[in-house]
Amino acid sequence: MGYITKSDRMLIGGELVASASGQWEESINPANEAVIGRVPAGTKADVDRAVEAAKGAWPAWADKSPKERGEIMRGFGEKLRERAAEILAVEVADTGNTVAPMRGDVGHAVDSLNYYAGIAHELKGETIPATPGHLHMTVREPYGIVARIVPFNHPLMFAVARTAAALASGNAVIVKPPETSPLSAMLLAEVARDALPAGIFNILTGAGATVGDAIVRHPEIKRIAFIGSARTGMAIQRTAAEVSVKHVTLELGGKNPMLVFPDNDPDEIAQAAVKGMNFTWQGQSCGSTSRLMVHDELYDAVLERVTDIVARMRVGDPMRDDSDMGPLNSAIQYSKVMSYIDGARDEGARLTTGGNRPDGDFFKKGYWVRPTVFADVKPNMRIWREEIFGPVLSVSRWNSLDDAIALANGVEYGLTASIWTRDIKDALRTARRINAGHIWINGVGPHYLGVPYGGMKNSGVGREEGIEEMLSYTETKVLNIIL
Repeated sequence: MGYITKSDRMLIGGELVASASGQWEESINPANEAVIGRVPAGTKADVDRAVEAAKGAWPAWADKSPKERGEIMRGFGEKLRERAAEILAVEVADTGNTVAPMRGDVGHAVDSLNYYAGIAHELKGETIPATPGHLHMTVREPYGIVARIVPFNHPLMFAVARTAAALASGNAVIVKPPETSPLSAMLLAEVARDALPAGIFNILTGAGATVGDAIVRHPEIKRIAFIGSARTGMAIQRTAAEVSVKHVTLELGGKNPMLVFPDNDPDEIAQAAVKGMNFTWQGQSCGSTSRLMVHDELYDAVLERVTDIVARMRVGDPMRDDSDMGPLNSAIQYSKVMSYIDGARDEGARLTTGGNRPDGDFFKKGYWVRPTVFADVKPNMRIWREEIFGPVLSVSRWNSLDDAIALANGVEYGLTASIWTRDIKDALRTARRINAGHIWINGVGPHYLGVPYGGMKNSGVGREEGIEEMLSYTETKVLNIIL
């Protein structure tokens, strides 16, 4: 397969440009390890260029009314919709995600653009009755230049949906796409060039150790947002603190529990557990409920049904609508996931399905792992404590609710959780005791437009997807009018 993108240039100051180094990085199709495209190997000099372009552009953007910014953002969304089919084909080939669920990513991105375009008038200050004779008020102002570092599982969606709030609040944005799945960013660069004012939306490709590091270290980028691993998030915090005082928000990994009470239908629970594990994204989702905790009374029935559903999942060509799961995103991901699977066997977890490469010539190349379920997983095992970011579901049993909550909370993460019970008191009491930022009760998986999303503990800081995210891209200025 040859190159699949029309453009192989990144976007700086409204122009599609090569890297200052003149070097390129190739992108690999994870299904067959073929080279399918290339992107510029960005440098610190490119980051400096993007900052200068953003610095020159954002004041005029901030001076526009919320209505004017909103109209431009909606137009940007419509241009993205026009190229949705092209973007879909590129992203399926570049990420390994299956085509059916990926059809929603452009739509989700456009929905976020429209949502923030619609609530931009909520960038309000307040008056404070501090003294009887004077007027004390606050106003909100954009940071100016902000950066978004994007993960590999939903490159286009996160590059757009997670910058919409920053654009609505009057900032210029610098986006760094993932180095293993950068190709859709080249199409995004074409759309943004034509739909947005020059310099307001900049895209810099390249290695995290080079481009990402230069972004984090740049003293004029005071606001940074990142989605990815806890380890990388902590590294960003350390690096940023070496340079200047920055506002950094992080949506990081998860080892999320799905806690099942005995008053449930095992068939419904099994379906929900498979859905919540996000096997359709190869388990490469930080919100995946990868720890299934089932009460003793249902444990055997749920485990049998989960194993049966997962064993029947079709692993195959991600471009086929009937494929339930594609390959892992990269060779690094494949090695990481297999090391956890091998370690789980060594530690005594009981494999009920999966755990290896699918049979057949089609799977001899590529980063393929069958969807995997381990039963009787103990809290001291690595697959229980550490985020795998792959298609591995760990199942355990519980009797005492106090013990179950301690088990649910006994990891470093606190992103999501799912609680299943027909008793509203049990549901709410349990939810109050679980240390997670986003909890579903009798549901699992979906994000809801306008509902904040983010984690506790090492799963991050800050909240995205709601009005709080938009406000986080502004600083508060106080005006004291002495009358």
